[in-house]
Amino acid sequence: MAAPVKVLVTGAAGQIAYSLLFNIAKGDVFGKDQPLILVLLDITPMMSVLDGVLMEIQDCALPLIQEVIATDKEEEAFKDIDVAILVGSMPRREGMERKDLLQANSKIFKSQGSALDRLAKKTVKVLVVGNPANTNCLTAMKCAPSIPKENFSCLTRLDHNRAKAQIAYRLGVPSNDVKNVIIWGNHSSTQYPDVSHAVVKIKEKQMSVFDAIKDDHWLKGEFITTVQNRGAAVIKARKLSSAMSAAKAISDHMRDIWFGTPEGEWVSMGVISDGNPYNIPNDLVYSFPVQIKNKCWHIVECLKINDFSCEMMKATAKELMEEKETAVEFLSGV
Repeated sequence: MAAPVKVLVTGAAGQIAYSLLFNIAKGDVFGKDQPLILVLLDITPMMSVLDGVLMEIQDCALPLIQEVIATDKEEEAFKDIDVAILVGSMPRREGMERKDLLQANSKIFKSQGSALDRLAKKTVKVLVVGNPANTNCLTAMKCAPSIPKENFSCLTRLDHNRAKAQIAYRLGVPSNDVKNVIIWGNHSSTQYPDVSHAVVKIKEKQMSVFDAIKDDHWLKGEFITTVQNRGAAVIKARKLSSAMSAAKAISDHMRDIWFGTPEGEWVSMGVISDGNPYNIPNDLVYSFPVQIKNKCWHIVECLKINDFSCEMMKATAKELMEEKETAVEFLSGV
């Protein structure tokens, strides 16, 4: 039997983790024959809830689970982990400015980055989910200098999946028949969902999404704003943020890191922008189209960028630069 993979999930008593942990535990992420050690981290007031989650995982009687550790201590949680899925973060509260949210989360992800640096395996793969995900990821990365920057990513797969689904519903095809959409930039309302290079299979024939939909006004207008604001729409309807779809996106993201992307296809992922081919400033965690092989990603190159796309990509980069400045300002004072 293979050696177990040790997987940390933070915010483990929350609603996203409640869906995510079952996906991981039954083998949907790391493989149907891959033994697992699950480490569940949350804040001290949530420990009684976490005990309930621990009992439920045990009661599932899943054969891949070798051990489950529930803790409120970073020193225990980050020790020798292979994978860190950082879901827990300070949620935005009513009346809270974005800079207040950045300040609160800078402290959390500075601490977790430092714990990764001290305690985790140097090969650890880190996925940041807690918002603002891009800048939280950059903070954790900067606080873990002994771990390669390429090992860090943030979640924009939920936006990617939302974009695929909108195209699929519009055309009445399965979402798997829509390929190579792109989410550029920040996981926020400035993100740019781009279908300029996307293709779709219609009646066994592959064609561009623009040719299939034949409605540029919708593709450059309502489609983009629907994807940009989908999270807010879910909150308005549910009175809670996305959980099931977020857990599915996390599972998709980590599975692709583990097993790679199919030939000729790419996915969207927030990664370090250093040396990118699209003139995005360095030292940002920015969502790009990536292909993955042997657990290493590379940004898809040589995609033609039209003027409309260029302006959208610059706008979301500007927001990320502003977020970074705010976070760095707070971090230097923490």
